[in-house]
Amino acid sequence: MDSIYLFIFYTFRFLVRNTPFFILNSTLSFLSYIVYFLDKKHRKIVSVNINLSFGNKIKDNEKYQISKMCYKNLIYNLADFIRNQGASNEEILSKVTFENSSILEKSLEENKKIIIMTGHYGNWELLPLAIAAKFTPLTVVGRDLDSKVIHKILKRNREQFNINLLSKKGAMRGMIKSLKNNRPVGLLVDQNTKDTEGLLVDFFGKKVRHTPSVAILAKKFNAVIIPTFIFSNNDNTYNIKFFDPIIMNNTKDTEDDIFKCVQEQAKITEQVIREKPNEWFWLHKRWKNQYKNYYN
Repeated sequence: MDSIYLFIFYTFRFLVRNTPFFILNSTLSFLSYIVYFLDKKHRKIVSVNINLSFGNKIKDNEKYQISKMCYKNLIYNLADFIRNQGASNEEILSKVTFENSSILEKSLEENKKIIIMTGHYGNWELLPLAIAAKFTPLTVVGRDLDSKVIHKILKRNREQFNINLLSKKGAMRGMIKSLKNNRPVGLLVDQNTKDTEGLLVDFFGKKVRHTPSVAILAKKFNAVIIPTFIFSNNDNTYNIKFFDPIIMNNTKDTEDDIFKCVQEQAKITEQVIREKPNEWFWLHKRWKNQYKNYYN
């Protein structure tokens, strides 16, 4: 399988690097529709997720457009991932603007322990690269890919600009070490967890499992949690927005403090998705624990 993955990757890379820019966008859009049309399995997952999120509050045509745009966003992200291989600071930063960057800058100036909380939204692969290129080295957590050769390519990209990539399995030790050394940590928190690992919170009016990792670390280290998301513009540029920090309560009821913090993380993530739903990674079984039969 690795040879097949590599063939697909290098073919796509050749396309991205050798197609004139004014033609490439149309080609990527067409390719995203082909993938959408052929990918019946994940198309159903997307449909289930959108229906669980919005129900009858939006029309079927709008749901269809969100589904198609989700695939388009993924194809565009992959193309940009290829362009970012070996990119300079200037090349990365030329593609992004920062909104409310004083939130991060203030925390860095005050030498606070920082957790950057985000999700699989917009061009999430570009987000840590841009932050590291502009503001500070980072430690980020990511799941190892099934293909070892493709994972090596991914890892090499993710570790540019003094970024330290931790494997999701057993990442807690590395995150603790980073925070002890005042090195900011970045975490994506919008995917499903096992019943034994996640807390049950409200998300789009339904119960869902959510990782408590960010809250646990923030409680332990008195760290500031900065929700940060990247939004795509129509001209192949991106806007990175830092939101007001999530305040971790410091009462004697640790369990309640952590739960409220986790709920706030789910709330800001939902807010971002509602603002521009076509940029979220709808292909993941977000409500698998509570609505498993819906995905069958």
